[in-house]
Amino acid sequence: MPPRRFDQAKPFATLGLLLLAWLVLPVAVKSFLRASFFEFQAPLPLATSYVRDLQEYWGLRAHSNDELIGAGRDLARVLSSYEFAVQQNTELRDQVDRLDALLALPPMPNFRYEHARVVSRDSAGWWQRLTIRKGRNYNIPLGAPVVFSGGIVGRIAEVHAFTSVVEMVSSPTFRIAATVQGDTRPMSYQGTVNHAFGTAEGTVEFVPVDIFANASAPQHLVTSGLGGVFPPGLYLGTVTKLEPSTDGLFKSGEVDLDPRLDALTEVTVLVPQPAP
Repeated sequence: MPPRRFDQAKPFATLGLLLLAWLVLPVAVKSFLRASFFEFQAPLPLATSYVRDLQEYWGLRAHSNDELIGAGRDLARVLSSYEFAVQQNTELRDQVDRLDALLALPPMPNFRYEHARVVSRDSAGWWQRLTIRKGRNYNIPLGAPVVFSGGIVGRIAEVHAFTSVVEMVSSPTFRIAATVQGDTRPMSYQGTVNHAFGTAEGTVEFVPVDIFANASAPQHLVTSGLGGVFPPGLYLGTVTKLEPSTDGLFKSGEVDLDPRLDALTEVTVLVPQPAP
């Protein structure tokens, strides 16, 4: 058997040296290199996102005038209903402010709504992330809540110069205090490992034993407001199954998330504002 040549093992030796050098590098240098690499390749997905918006624009231009008139009529109806809802919301806010003043309660957190387009999606089994088209250039803070019309999307996990990474509500690393709608007792929601082509799901733990839920009589899960990050009452998902936990003191179960999470094109970041 001929002896092994050194040049055959040279690539493996080089790889080993590179791995060793990476392990001994300080954490600050690793963070700088990682951020630099992200900023270096960021313009490519951003350009792809802008091209996709341009394609959608020319696609809409191809519609006939009758279709555009019909869409405008439908939009006018929706705006009319929203205007009425805004008026009711203003009256309710004024009533809440009066009650807060009478009871000397601390003010609720105030947010600035920053709308952002979705650049790309990373839907691996162990994490669920979105990249949005706004970052430090719009003063997006780390940990800010991200929502859409169907409830919670997630929270800001990374902030870069022109983009931000959103840790989605379906990610196993996402955990938040929640309550069943109409109940004030807190419980724990956490994302779970999701299949790449399946509907997003989560889990709920520490559910009181007197709460029941199944496929025919589900329960809506909303944020509790504990922790001061997410405002209370935001929709998380639907509890479709509850079973007693091993200790018998609580229940745990499954949560079905909004299926539109898999096809989001635009989200809203809730940027906390200082109290007036």
